[in-house]
Amino acid sequence: MNILLNTMAIFLIAATLAPSLPSKHWLVRVWEFPRLQLLGLMVIVLIARGIMYPSGLSVFNTLITALLYIGLIACAIYQAIWILPYTFFYKKEVVKASSQDTGESISILSSNVFMPNEDYDKLLKHVRDTNPDFVVTLESNKRWEIALSALNETHPHQQHCPLENLYGMHLYSKYPLKTAKLNYLVEDDVPSMLVTINMDGQDVTLYFLHPKPPSPTENKTAKPRDVELTMVGHEIAKKEGPIIVAGDLNDVAWSPTTRKFKKISGMLDPRIGRAFFNTFHAHYPLVKWPLDHVFHSSHFMLEDIRKLPDIGSDHYPLLTRLKLKPKA
Repeated sequence: MNILLNTMAIFLIAATLAPSLPSKHWLVRVWEFPRLQLLGLMVIVLIARGIMYPSGLSVFNTLITALLYIGLIACAIYQAIWILPYTFFYKKEVVKASSQDTGESISILSSNVFMPNEDYDKLLKHVRDTNPDFVVTLESNKRWEIALSALNETHPHQQHCPLENLYGMHLYSKYPLKTAKLNYLVEDDVPSMLVTINMDGQDVTLYFLHPKPPSPTENKTAKPRDVELTMVGHEIAKKEGPIIVAGDLNDVAWSPTTRKFKKISGMLDPRIGRAFFNTFHAHYPLVKWPLDHVFHSSHFMLEDIRKLPDIGSDHYPLLTRLKLKPKA
């Protein structure tokens, strides 16, 4: 048991330090994702070590063991610092709108549908029940496009990009689209959408993104994803007026890349001070990460944000309702 606990401690310390290495390879960057899971394992190992502390060790072995577990405690604190903002212990970044606040509301239902999934009616039921202004689907192909034609009456303003490579995207809107543009920012098979609408006399810009993740089956490095988010961040920084960014960014909320995007763009995250809102994975209880995001400018207050029930995908849909502050 002593060997097992020490091995676990060494692994957990290494997994904590790995993302600090100057590498974008997926084997390094993947450890940015499971910070909560790593923290949980650290707590278990520390408790087990406290209960089963070995006796009769030499002075040297006692010193090495003490240093190992001091390092593990430091790593546990380090992991907690990364994820703390996404708990109710932290100050909320976005103000909650009250019933007295005036201004027009906007709601976005974002859903990575998982292309092979055929439970179309589950998503359509969520749309009927929640009545969002925008529905954006990710990983949607022509088959999904046909199935979602039921939205033509309620959400007649649309932009379609059906693909068979897991990076198709469809947008359904109640608002007329003042402008609508389909972009391929970094990779020629990964689209994004940029639209503008008019709300309460103000032009509102919306970005919908779905970059590839760093993984052995997608991109071997995080560079294309990181570059896309940085590009969009710089573009937003040059704009004025209300802005919303939504989609599956294939990145966790607490990663350095997402933090960099927020810093560059000035976007706010309504999850900070509230909860993780883990949208992935829908079927594995111990693998839960916030991969689907909504960011917005300071022109908005939060009315509601919640994860919707399973639609047969590996992602849960995310519903966000914002209220636009009246123009000064």
